[in-house]
Amino acid sequence: MRIAVVGIHGGWSSERLADAVGRATGERILVDLDRARLDLAAGRLLCPDQDGRIVDLCAVDALCVKKVAGGYAPQMIDRLEMLRVATARGVRAFSDPERILRLVDRLACTVTLANAGAPLPPTTITEDLAEALCAVRAYGRAVLKPLFTSKARGMALIDAEALDAGEVAAALAGFKVGNPVMYIQQAVDLRGQDLGVCFLGGEYLGTYARRKASDADGGGAGGMTGGRAGGSAWSTSTASGGRYAPFDPSPEIIELARRAGAPFGLDFTCVDVALTDAGPYVFEVSAFGGFRGLLAARGMDVAELFTSHVLRELAR
Repeated sequence: MRIAVVGIHGGWSSERLADAVGRATGERILVDLDRARLDLAAGRLLCPDQDGRIVDLCAVDALCVKKVAGGYAPQMIDRLEMLRVATARGVRAFSDPERILRLVDRLACTVTLANAGAPLPPTTITEDLAEALCAVRAYGRAVLKPLFTSKARGMALIDAEALDAGEVAAALAGFKVGNPVMYIQQAVDLRGQDLGVCFLGGEYLGTYARRKASDADGGGAGGMTGGRAGGSAWSTSTASGGRYAPFDPSPEIIELARRAGAPFGLDFTCVDVALTDAGPYVFEVSAFGGFRGLLAARGMDVAELFTSHVLRELAR
């Protein structure tokens, strides 16, 4: 049984999953798609493994898709499209790249969640600066989010109550330079944490909390703060100093997260949920996160659990 792990050479979760798959199958194959070559005429998707050996991903038995790029970027879509060539030739993928395609773009993920009736914070998407200004004014405090990002990188908080109209407009114009489509979400009080509710094979696995390094209310007196690593008091992201902690949600929150993740049909997924005074909100669904959070907060080795799930599915 040849199972290749699609991930990042040197990446913590990718290496951990490759180790688990290697122990279970007797062959460790970790490929990084940044050096992939798709030969459509020959029907081959060639990629070097951790030892530099060329692997045809169209000729293995299965793929475990852990990461498709080192960071969130539009080329993730292109790499997932290449993986679709392998699945079209009968290679099983966990999760299926066609399903992952629906959530690497924040807008595609949000639209799917909204269409499924998931509770979302008030959200505006626009390319027009005037409309963006109206949205931020209506929200009072708003978070600007790139369409391709993780761990709050590139996000920014605008406090329209602390800035005049010109300053808000300038902040929006600056954000639009790198983000032609502006994704604007009303800032909500996270109560110092948000949750990662995780499922494997559709079954509830466990939940961890991401908690801010400080319990101080986010945003401060400044009008705009960035969400890049090390620079955000309002974000719970671990890249901004947050930490993982165990959390036991109510059955209602677990069911809410299950319904939010169901339209994507992933083998492993982590649903980001916030508990606010206005009720629970779903922020997004992830195909790639959760391994480190569950290990740090719950002691769960998801790499081993995921490998067992894959082998069970293949045995069917």
